[in-house]
Amino acid sequence: MEKRDIFIGGAWPYANYYLHVGHLAALLPGDILAKYYRECQDNVIYVSGSDCHGTPITERARKENTTPEKIATLYHNEFVKTFKNLGFDYDLYTATMSEDHKKYVEEIFKKIKENGYLFEKEEDEDYCEHCQKFLSDREIVGTCPHCGGTSTGDQCEVCGTSLDSKDLLDKHCKICSNPTTLRKNKHLYFKLPEFKEDLQNLINKNKSKWRKNAIGEAQKYIDMGLVNRAATRQLDWGVKVPVEGYEDKRIYVWLEAVLGYLSAGEKVAKDKAIDFDLFMDDNNKNLTTYYVHGKDNIPFHTTIYPPLILASKKNYRLPDYIVSSAYVNLNNDKMSKSKGNLITANELLEKFDSDTLRFYFSYKGPETNDMNCSIEDIIQTHNKFLVGMLGNFVNRNLSFINKKFDGIIKESTIDEETIKITKEVYKSVGESFEKAEIRNAVQKIVDYISYANKYYDSNEPWLRVKDNIEEFNKITYTSLYIIANLANLIYPILPTASKKIKAMLNLGDLKWEEEKLSGDYKIKTIDILYNRIEEKILK
Repeated sequence: MEKRDIFIGGAWPYANYYLHVGHLAALLPGDILAKYYRECQDNVIYVSGSDCHGTPITERARKENTTPEKIATLYHNEFVKTFKNLGFDYDLYTATMSEDHKKYVEEIFKKIKENGYLFEKEEDEDYCEHCQKFLSDREIVGTCPHCGGTSTGDQCEVCGTSLDSKDLLDKHCKICSNPTTLRKNKHLYFKLPEFKEDLQNLINKNKSKWRKNAIGEAQKYIDMGLVNRAATRQLDWGVKVPVEGYEDKRIYVWLEAVLGYLSAGEKVAKDKAIDFDLFMDDNNKNLTTYYVHGKDNIPFHTTIYPPLILASKKNYRLPDYIVSSAYVNLNNDKMSKSKGNLITANELLEKFDSDTLRFYFSYKGPETNDMNCSIEDIIQTHNKFLVGMLGNFVNRNLSFINKKFDGIIKESTIDEETIKITKEVYKSVGESFEKAEIRNAVQKIVDYISYANKYYDSNEPWLRVKDNIEEFNKITYTSLYIIANLANLIYPILPTASKKIKAMLNLGDLKWEEEKLSGDYKIKTIDILYNRIEEKILK
């Protein structure tokens, strides 16, 4: 079977604060997909990085009396550690302040301009007389014209609508709270409306692949009417504008950050000796692309990123799958740093191991609807599924053999129905993964573990060892067969447990295909997969 080419882009979190549970839930599907396709021995490029040039970084730097670079570096390094501790396995996790990214974006920007999709326009721009500066969107606060909520000039935090600062009502400077004035300023604008038909065709083509919230949000923006978007900003932190007369400006972060997928992908491809242009070519029939992010990033991935690719005249594949999560609420309340209702990924890692969190957010994640997260629910989920089902099946089997037969599992026949079910599970779970239906895939694995426990209990090997050793050997060998295949099946979700099982049985490399057994097996060691978590952790 010919290897498939798989491109997976995970959203780039702002490097202005620690990763929280929303990031974990939204980005985890990308790592699961990468691990699955690598098990299938496909060609995978899986990238992400830290968004270092957004106004949130400059705001935090101003508050802490330091530089944006120092803030971005601090949190970028924290992100790298956190993702590693969560078991994420990027080919490259980089940063938009890297020289490779800057150079790539500048080249794409020049191509877009050469191709006629940027134009110069002078218009009124919000200016603060007190601060003596033109204001970025995040530095302008006002009333959202759509819902009446308080909003900054780029996106309403209440209704989520993408905005232009000029649309806000009752505007004032976020820094000093004084009302804004208007001054003429010159910028380059991107001709987004020219891609309306392309975007509509893209949505229509991928209605079975994009998540419903992505389709809805993208269609909303098209129906509202696409507008020319500013491609430059009056800032001193970001990627420089490679156009004469714009030396004092920077490329707008909405354009620059999403191009990070391509700048990072090209670097990975170069390191792997892959021709990135051929890999990403729209005519590559073996290629599938996935873009993984949260709900608030939908507009940038569906109505901004594709037109930028088209405007560059690169014949790259536009997004096949938009894997956009809904929101995560904490204790039945919307997460908010200002309200103190926020829990970071690091805080969770202090309480739980990575497998526990990976299972919880893949099994109960906000795939189609908002999810409610609580410490209590994480504990209950861990104890029920990881301890009571998976750990129980694996450890009681192996411990029994280790105690009664010195760890030796005798070769025997394998239950035919179990073989049939196992082959079907590989096929069915794989299909769900490839459709980015992570919860569905995990449920099928859970069902398989449930089947395994029922098989073991109904056949009562603790009795057969006394009255029918031949039947006992068949039961234990079949159970070993299930355990060996579970090691492959659970790896994308539970990499730590998978590796423990492989080590205990001295099994070979991970692969997405039936693990066949032959000969006797000697248990190398016994390692408890999971321990029960007591409620006292809550205190």
